[in-house]
Amino acid sequence: MMKSKADEEDYWNSSKFKAFTFDDDDDEFSRLKESKQAVNSIRRLVEEDDDEDEVEKVSWSGEPVGSISWSVRETAASNQRTDRDPAFPKINTDTPSISKSNSGYSLSSLFKGKTKGGNFQSFSDALSDSSVRLYAPELRKPKSEYKDYVSDWSPDETVQRMQQGKAVSLEKFRSLQDKLLLLDFAVSAHDGNVITAVLIYLKRTLSKDVLFRELESRQTALRHFIHYLTETRDQRLLLELLRSLGRTEDTALLQYKEHLNIADENKRRDFLKSCVSLPFSAEDSAHVQDHFTLLERQIIIEATDRQAERGGKVEIFQKFPRRASILNMPLVTTLYYCCFYHYPEAEGTYSSPLNIRQTFKISEKQYFVTALAARAKLKAWLDVDALFTSRNWLGFTRKKSPLSFQRVVDILQKNSAPTQVLQDYVALVDDAELRISLAQKHKCHDIVINTYRDLKDRQLLLGYRGKVERGSAEERKINELLNNPVRRRRRRSQLLHHHHVT
Repeated sequence: MMKSKADEEDYWNSSKFKAFTFDDDDDEFSRLKESKQAVNSIRRLVEEDDDEDEVEKVSWSGEPVGSISWSVRETAASNQRTDRDPAFPKINTDTPSISKSNSGYSLSSLFKGKTKGGNFQSFSDALSDSSVRLYAPELRKPKSEYKDYVSDWSPDETVQRMQQGKAVSLEKFRSLQDKLLLLDFAVSAHDGNVITAVLIYLKRTLSKDVLFRELESRQTALRHFIHYLTETRDQRLLLELLRSLGRTEDTALLQYKEHLNIADENKRRDFLKSCVSLPFSAEDSAHVQDHFTLLERQIIIEATDRQAERGGKVEIFQKFPRRASILNMPLVTTLYYCCFYHYPEAEGTYSSPLNIRQTFKISEKQYFVTALAARAKLKAWLDVDALFTSRNWLGFTRKKSPLSFQRVVDILQKNSAPTQVLQDYVALVDDAELRISLAQKHKCHDIVINTYRDLKDRQLLLGYRGKVERGSAEERKINELLNNPVRRRRRRSQLLHHHHVT
């Protein structure tokens, strides 16, 4: 049916339709036609057979697909899309630009799995290539890979996974029964790290009363929890736990240890005084009492000696200045200090060594060793000698020691005692071989010579004469013993008697 001229003018002049013009680049019909051609071109690229690879492929801009200019444009476009779309991985700017020599993929090969060279390549292999993987979006992992985090594991399975070092969530165990099962399985696994991890979770999610009650019947878990609180220095919670368990002595000892955190000596003394009344065992109670008494005495001695040292009138403090404060020192160190600086003092003073010995019930042997070391350090040899002197009921004096004289010689030698002092104590060693060995070691020649004389061994005397200095008093003494006519006659008679018997 033919339209009239008027109808045709109305058709072209209506607001719904526009006349076609060559100058109008934005014409909708033109854009629609280009879009249709583009879609058809993509469809042909996808559906073309293997024999169609020889047909030249063009992009939307009319450039051959796979050319250098096309590759550059595609790379730039991918970079822009990546910056705008967070779903695509960010392209590494250090990646070298794609050139014709190393760009082996066309748009059709990406879909069909063929390279430009004609070698067949699967779609997954194409994506695995580094040059293509840069422009492909990162796919979300399948849910099966998140199984370790979201599955409903039982307490037993959870403990096993914790032993294997796999990530687990304990938050889903909310009931008391599940939490205790988790703890019991952890204890059964004999894995301390797992037990501690479960205990930390229970500490955070259970009330203290419930946690303490349940731990009381689980001694292994309880020991781990006490160790954990001790290592983390959670003293408050540890005290509450011990009190709830009725462990009064442990509670008292834990409170007593708090004195280590008190720096001021007066405050520490007052704190120790308050600890004396805590429910310790008999042995521990005596120890705490002695600790308080010792610190109280150290404070008094320190104040007095500091003032005397500053005054400059006490000779021993001028000759041997104090190197450190006596405060908070052990009992044996305090006794050594008093033997060094206050040895001659009367027993009634706080700093007297005898007073220290009596107050703290120090054994005779401990007192003897400490006093010997202190007086030997000062080279007070008369005081050293007095330590060994004892009188019997007849009034005779002799040297007596609670230590072996070998140990006494070692202490004196370490304090640089002269040979004249050492030989007095080497001579008191009972064993002849040990006495000779110590005498030779410390060059106490008279002891060696006298011992060989008592053994009546002429050969030993002759041998030892070659070890002493020529022309010395020791050599003359050996010659005198060897040339003594009385000894020679006695020696001859012994030989004759031996010959007659044989």
